[in-house]
Amino acid sequence: MSDGRKLLKQAAMQIGAGGSAGFVEVCIMHPLDLVKTRFQIQSSKVNPGDPHYYNGIIDCMKKMYRNEGFLAFWKGVLPPILVETPKRAVKYIWDQYKKFFLFGAPAPTPLTFSLAGLGAGVTEAILVNPFEVVKVSLQANRAHLKEIPSTWSVTKQIVATQGLGFRGLNKGVTATIARNGVFNMVYFGFYHSVKGLLPEYEDHMKEFFRKVGIGFVSGTLASCCNIPFDVAKSRIQGPQPIAGEIKYRTTLGSMAIVYREEGWRALYKGLVPKVLRLGPGGAIMLVVYDYVYQYLTLKFPD
Repeated sequence: MSDGRKLLKQAAMQIGAGGSAGFVEVCIMHPLDLVKTRFQIQSSKVNPGDPHYYNGIIDCMKKMYRNEGFLAFWKGVLPPILVETPKRAVKYIWDQYKKFFLFGAPAPTPLTFSLAGLGAGVTEAILVNPFEVVKVSLQANRAHLKEIPSTWSVTKQIVATQGLGFRGLNKGVTATIARNGVFNMVYFGFYHSVKGLLPEYEDHMKEFFRKVGIGFVSGTLASCCNIPFDVAKSRIQGPQPIAGEIKYRTTLGSMAIVYREEGWRALYKGLVPKVLRLGPGGAIMLVVYDYVYQYLTLKFPD
């Protein structure tokens, strides 16, 4: 097999295994993503006596279950599922970006990992943003699951009323670019730098927990750095406080409004459910990825 075909085969297997791992992780952990979005679009200026006001993760889940039904925890799950497999190509794209940021060094440095992560994150954001707009619109709908429109209906409505541009299916794209770019820059930079410093274990279980531990710390650090952009993204893509009036327009402008009206802590809304997703989510991803990649390797030998 030629080098070109080997590279293409390896990329296909990485994307296939990553897509499978992402699909399983999204299906299991989506409720925490929904809770995160609900907190981010909720203004602290709203009357706490509002029946839809959430005081915490458990309170949010209780009210959602009572008012919207059990399956409501998977509102908006279809868009991330649809984009998950192509999104996994980002890992392969990151590998390619590394070649451009070696700066003459014989081996990748922490700067190489970080800049490659930034490039991959920007690429990923442009790809996933339309799906994020639809997902947030579905997640923000507090009607009972039986009453909300389908993913396709929401997509058509957004395109028909707002278009495909930066106020329609691509609104909030700069916030998504900042969110994904910062996350991937910090995550890849920290994860691969620390992973290279800590010795590997021969015991499979110990090595698994080493990877999960490093991934959890990396993800937590990256989440703390990018969460203000995530809040801005949710405010821009979610329902505006007053119908027909656009309050949250730009990334930095939205962050400034949130800071001015609700304080700096409001810029970190949704951080807890986001971090809670990282540990088990990362473990699920690693396990499924390894099993699927091993299966594909045996199924399609050189």
